[in-house]
Amino acid sequence: MSKEKISFIYATYILSTPEKVFEAITRPDISRRYWGHENVSDWKPGSSWEHVRANDERTVELVGKVVESTPPTRLVITWANASQASDPDSYSRVTFEIVEYDNMVRLTVTHEELEAGSGMATGVTKGWPAVLSSLKSYLETGSGIDVFAKPKSA
Repeated sequence: MSKEKISFIYATYILSTPEKVFEAITRPDISRRYWGHENVSDWKPGSSWEHVRANDERTVELVGKVVESTPPTRLVITWANASQASDPDSYSRVTFEIVEYDNMVRLTVTHEELEAGSGMATGVTKGWPAVLSSLKSYLETGSGIDVFAKPKSA
């Protein structure tokens, strides 16, 4: 019996250009500034990509393949914890769609094929809103937010 799969869709509007948003997702030197990780690849379909923690340990936390890359409007990748890279069932899929609206863009991130109730699904529901908020802040103000911040206890 196959496990239930779920999807999440997040959209945000950013005062920026499609080119800058696409670069922010795909350039390691930029992604580390708002995500705390570097997204490393040549971004060609079929190529591998890695999500590398931007610290002294340089831990590879996520891995996948580039499914589609159409700069600056669309990027599709597979996504799995590095520790589960050898398990084909552990992979989910992320699509970044970038649409221009006058002087801004709508970035829609669709994360699908997630196993319901999994640690990855839980992490995605908490992670994407913080990452996309940080990306928006970074592109609009030059400073990202702390995506690793924890809620203060009452």
